[in-house]
Amino acid sequence: MTDKLEQQIEALIFASEAPVTVKEMQAALKEAFEADFKAEEIEEAIERLRQKYADEAFAFEVVPIAGGYQFMSKGAYHPIIGVWLKQRMKKRLSRAALETLAIIAYKQPVAKSEMEKIRGVSCDYSVQKLLEKELVTIVGRGEGPGKPLLYGTSEKFMDYFGIKDIGDLPKPKDFKTPDSEIGEQAPIEEEVANGAPAAGESPAETPQETAQAEEQQTPTETTEPQQQPQTPEPESQLAEELPATPQEQAQQTEEE
Repeated sequence: MTDKLEQQIEALIFASEAPVTVKEMQAALKEAFEADFKAEEIEEAIERLRQKYADEAFAFEVVPIAGGYQFMSKGAYHPIIGVWLKQRMKKRLSRAALETLAIIAYKQPVAKSEMEKIRGVSCDYSVQKLLEKELVTIVGRGEGPGKPLLYGTSEKFMDYFGIKDIGDLPKPKDFKTPDSEIGEQAPIEEEVANGAPAAGESPAETPQETAQAEEQQTPTETTEPQQQPQTPEPESQLAEELPATPQEQAQQTEEE
């Protein structure tokens, strides 16, 4: 194990984002290999690593910093790294990412399901990009079903937007109406010129339009042909039409 100690320490320093102290290395090695390592052994291995990466064949080196050790790029390569970082920072956030970031900033700690409920669309991609840019961070888990992850803003978020505390964010009431509305606001009153109708009034109807409206409003009545009253026929006419009885015929014969 002693012959691989240098490689084990090299892996620890490489994997860490912050400087690793000798005590942290001792604790990790003891738990991994169930063996105690003296601080002198670890420091000797670190010194061999420093000599190894001091060679010009490597663009980075092991640097003692903040009580520990960390891999850092050499000064000769700082200009090209600075250009790359500058180009990376030029990439702007998309509209979807900005909307998601605003929800997290004002609603934190907030779950992804609540973000999607507010936006109406999935927020997986936007949240992933914000995590990659280190503008948001996972702050815990919720109490709901499945205990969803809760998101909040990071210190880099406050540095990026130049605020000292999350309470320095502008309140929704601080936004002015012209800044939060699309288009121009219509005037409250409009001048009436040349007989034009005022705002909110309907234009006057022409005589033709009035007549058409009355015709449309008046229901059309279906006129049925009126039956003429039948006058009763005189009795004499009815008598002529009816045939004479035998008694009437006998009476007529006597009279003749």
